[in-house]
Amino acid sequence: MTKTNAYRVSVMAASVAGLLGTGALPAAAQQATSPQGWFKACAKQEDVDICNVQNIMTAETGQLLTAVSLIELKGKVNRKVFQVSVPSGRLVPPGIGLQIDGGKTQKLDYVICFPDRCVAETALTDQMVASFKKGGELLLTSVNFQNQQNPIKMTLAGFTGAFDGEPLQQSDIEARQKALQDYVSKNNEDFAKKLKEEQEKAKAAN
Repeated sequence: MTKTNAYRVSVMAASVAGLLGTGALPAAAQQATSPQGWFKACAKQEDVDICNVQNIMTAETGQLLTAVSLIELKGKVNRKVFQVSVPSGRLVPPGIGLQIDGGKTQKLDYVICFPDRCVAETALTDQMVASFKKGGELLLTSVNFQNQQNPIKMTLAGFTGAFDGEPLQQSDIEARQKALQDYVSKNNEDFAKKLKEEQEKAKAAN
């Protein structure tokens, strides 16, 4: 595959990864959560069948912190890709550091930045998949524009079942997205309530 074609495939995979995800937006460092865990979603684009095993870490507001995608493309293009998406505003040279259970850090280089996220990528190998199945936790570290490291921990619990299992149906994906939206709405309501309480306390104190 030529460098140009590889780039196009990377963009295609990153775009589909975004479509199959939550549609979340970037955020500053906040408490990370992953209410959905690992899951597999498949789609077809430009004569290419794409399956994506993914886990999306968000802030309690639903904004993207880190998303991991193990993508397999079959058909007109055949390729296996491992991608990590983080909010935009990253320093590009450091890339993203990947550690499994505190082991050796592997550097992932960025391949593209969209307005809402930057995507780092490497080839998806059988060895990587096996290490994910054996592992307990990923540590993914990017560096923001203030030269501060943003480490995010992601559990590997549930990875094997998602990777080896059947992909979610469209109805399942829609149900998961609704559950996430409800989760985010509740957190936003709780935040607004706490903010109002703090404001009222401040007024009473004056």
